[in-house]
Amino acid sequence: MTTSPSIDEKPTQKFIAHDQHLTEADIAHGDNALKLVGEQRIVLSDADNKRLLRKTDKHILVILVWVYLLQTLDKNILGNAKIFGLATDVGLKGTQYSMLSSINAMVQLGWQPFSSYLLVRVPPRTLMTALVFLWGTAQTCLAACNSYHSLLACRALLGLFEAGCLPLFSILTAQFYRRSEQPQRVAAWYCVGGVSTMLAAIMSWGLGHIHHSKLYPWQAIFLVSGLLTVLSTPLVWIFVDSDVASARFFTEDEKLMAIERLRANQTGTGSNDFKWKQALEIFWDPKSYLFASQTLLVGVGAAVASYFGPTLIAAFGYDTYTTSLLNIPTGFLQILIIQGASFAAHRFRSKSTAFSIFMIPAIIGIAMLYNEETKSKKDFRQPVALAGYYLINFVFGATPLIVSWMIANVGSQSKKSATLSLYNASSAAGNLIGPLLFPAQDAPHYLPGIRAVLGITSAVLAAIIGQVGVLYLMNRQQRAKRVKNGKPEFIKDTSMANTYSTYGESAADEVAIGQNALLDMTDMKNDEFVYVY
Repeated sequence: MTTSPSIDEKPTQKFIAHDQHLTEADIAHGDNALKLVGEQRIVLSDADNKRLLRKTDKHILVILVWVYLLQTLDKNILGNAKIFGLATDVGLKGTQYSMLSSINAMVQLGWQPFSSYLLVRVPPRTLMTALVFLWGTAQTCLAACNSYHSLLACRALLGLFEAGCLPLFSILTAQFYRRSEQPQRVAAWYCVGGVSTMLAAIMSWGLGHIHHSKLYPWQAIFLVSGLLTVLSTPLVWIFVDSDVASARFFTEDEKLMAIERLRANQTGTGSNDFKWKQALEIFWDPKSYLFASQTLLVGVGAAVASYFGPTLIAAFGYDTYTTSLLNIPTGFLQILIIQGASFAAHRFRSKSTAFSIFMIPAIIGIAMLYNEETKSKKDFRQPVALAGYYLINFVFGATPLIVSWMIANVGSQSKKSATLSLYNASSAAGNLIGPLLFPAQDAPHYLPGIRAVLGITSAVLAAIIGQVGVLYLMNRQQRAKRVKNGKPEFIKDTSMANTYSTYGESAADEVAIGQNALLDMTDMKNDEFVYVY
């Protein structure tokens, strides 16, 4: 009987027991990890798995959390700048503020085809370092703008350099974590959007007290947030690693163990070989369109809170400083909601169920807000409207669930990057549509926009149900493929278990289950792939 290696022992190595061995082409076009591990199968215990997980969290998750905090702070602080005089000082008119909110999404929408290629070809360590420096510089330059067109140019550059952020973070999460671990890791870095909301409110409240003839409060807000990002650039280069095979924080033996623990994912561990055929597969994969639909619909709802949250609160009758402070609970709520949704998905191993449940309060909140805004000033209940606005923030629980659900159901680096670029394009489209639903002429109640968002958010539930149906049918097709290829019809998906067990070692798995995992195959080509709900 083979024993699991202790911390001080080298991992036990064994070779795949089948007649077909790896070819030079397999190694050349497979994952980077395949060049390191070859045909070896490493035995590790659940204790080893937990130790490697803690080490990964310490070196990868921490920097993802910090950089995503900076990215969301730079992205969301525009709304705070507005309530501290941006529109008045620069002389914005009509839909110009809405265009400033939307321009970075427009740029991201057009950039995504190029982004999907860069996500594969450029190592994540290099790409992330460059993006952080460039978007921090663009944010800093906003402080020097004194016209609508200069603001528009800087916001466009900000959108361009932020375009690869969420897809890159998602890829790193998929490459370093098991599928059961991914929802909570995505939630860990995504929930700092709530922290950034609170930080932006506090920062804006403090910097809003600046009264200087040469520095407006909104300029100070952009300057501080931008410089904080630029100064963080060296930390990214020092701490980020591109994949498990090149991770500097693992020993050579730990790399082999870390690769093995990810084998059951069947989604790959990283490759820099962009394969056009694999990337184009998203266009005849039905789940791609459903993920894109969910993202688009959720993005519209999220845009309401991100861009017009402070404006809507101010419309309830609060002054500028109170409006800024009342936005702090929004950030705290986002943290609780995102963590709660991802914990539920992890605990019950069903992202679709958690997703559906957490969308319901958001729909109720929008309905409450709309109902109050239709009333006369005499009958308007300010606490109820504010409670409705806070409930809208349940929509933020959706994004980490969509991301973790998506990366768990897509195989190969090229297809994954293309899928995430499609996701980001859909998110950008949602962020683009959201602000445009709230033109200045509808102020202060924005009833047409709130009514539209109510219908759009309700449609998310239909997209979730449709996706579950598609994944069920695709799993049936996968089982039929395995039977045809002489493999077990049912495979135990150990990647979704809360405790680690070696993949493909059951008595029924006589045909070397797991040999496809590092070949950089798409999910539709890999008969061992199991879709998760």
